[in-house]
Amino acid sequence: MTLRGTRPNPFQWLWYAVGGRLPQRCNPWVLHDVTCRTWAVRHFVRAFFQMSPILLLLLLPGPLYIRILSILLGMFVGYFYSMTYMWHTTEQRLVKQGFERGLGAQTRRAKHAEADARARAAYEQLYRSSP
Repeated sequence: MTLRGTRPNPFQWLWYAVGGRLPQRCNPWVLHDVTCRTWAVRHFVRAFFQMSPILLLLLLPGPLYIRILSILLGMFVGYFYSMTYMWHTTEQRLVKQGFERGLGAQTRRAKHAEADARARAAYEQLYRSSP
């Protein structure tokens, strides 16, 4: 087991990408997956995998430009909702694995607490100081 936990195998990752629960030995990896520096990119990749069946529209008869525009519109709407609910979805992944609700946001906040405190102090000094 590595520092980040046991990685899922490719079939387990596919199951995880569509919302399935991983074995308990993968819990540290799931926590890392939804709280690491690239957590939003990872969510974007999972969303692409979930929406990939829309590419089957290319097999339908009809003008190619209509099929391509249909795919683009479907992907746009899918990504809009996926990114809108990204925080809720990642928290739900953690809850499925047995973690407390709110742990993902709390972990991400803790990783950036020092930088946030510096930014808050700079804001206070610039905008809240007496003239």
